[in-house]
Amino acid sequence: MLATGLSFPMSAISQSAADAWLKAAGPVPALQIPPSLDEWRPKRAEIRKTLLRLLGDMPPRPLPSEVKSEPYRQEEGYRVEKLSFDNGAGEHVTGYCFVPDGATAEQKAPAILYCHWHGGQYEIGKEELFGTNATPVTPGPALAKLGYVVVGIDAPCFGERNGKGPDGPKQTGSAGEMSASKFHLWQGRTLWGMMLRDDLTALDYLAARPEVDASKIGVTGISMGSTRAWWIMSLDDRPKAASCVACMTRYQDLIQEGMLKAHGIYYYVPGMLRHFDTEAVIALAAPRAMLFQTGDQDGGSPATGVKTLGEIVEKVYALHGKQTDFENILYPGVAHVYLPQMWERTVAWFGQHLR
Repeated sequence: MLATGLSFPMSAISQSAADAWLKAAGPVPALQIPPSLDEWRPKRAEIRKTLLRLLGDMPPRPLPSEVKSEPYRQEEGYRVEKLSFDNGAGEHVTGYCFVPDGATAEQKAPAILYCHWHGGQYEIGKEELFGTNATPVTPGPALAKLGYVVVGIDAPCFGERNGKGPDGPKQTGSAGEMSASKFHLWQGRTLWGMMLRDDLTALDYLAARPEVDASKIGVTGISMGSTRAWWIMSLDDRPKAASCVACMTRYQDLIQEGMLKAHGIYYYVPGMLRHFDTEAVIALAAPRAMLFQTGDQDGGSPATGVKTLGEIVEKVYALHGKQTDFENILYPGVAHVYLPQMWERTVAWFGQHLR
């Protein structure tokens, strides 16, 4: 969860503490960008392999055929279905699918996997698709009216999964999130890995829907949803475009700013900084279209790190000759919010790369 509306200048005390901890831990290996694509491809494969290992031992994902769908509501221009599946790890996952009128097996439509935010709003989850708690418009209806099939699910501990962790209904909200994190660590995996695993199950289902053009799938979100989006892009080559608002966070810079508190326990992957920082994850998306929009006063995404990430990742896109398919926008004087102009850019980005 991120604090909003404030900037967080580094104090002398936090600077000293961060330096001491980082020095004792040893340097984070820098991502070396090779001079050619032939050299980058095996390096890319090795980074992905390392990420999957760090996320932990995951049970096999459910098949798309195991996802149940039932009518939920009919609106002008689109219909909504309620989704559900057993994730094979003790939880029942629910979600929504928005299907625009005219999208059929014969007339396939582009699609968006929508990832909701955190915001401490454990009771909302997938209902964000119908709300404006995180976005300037209701994203599900807005994208469906633009002709996209849209799928979004409850992340672990959110929405209908709040109070459904290993401690049951007596642990909800952040307490439930902590219990789930502890349980997964005992199983040799991370809560973050399990969250992404459920998202990839939703992606499997979305790509298999008869109305969907599986070659034109995008992924998007703000905050935790943004981080889910760029990790999904790093782990799976099927999404062809992403729009990520906030949470373009370089972890070394987050430590230097004394802002580890800005993100919940779900966010942290054991051992990651022994191998690389965020630039290695984001770089795996190249050459597919990636748009980042971040406020320079967002305490959970230090502007220094946002700039460094952009400079490094741009080099990987340059190897592909796809520099224009990576955009990294830093908004001056803006904190952890989703501005109307950010939404307009998101819509334009998907219109350019998925249509």
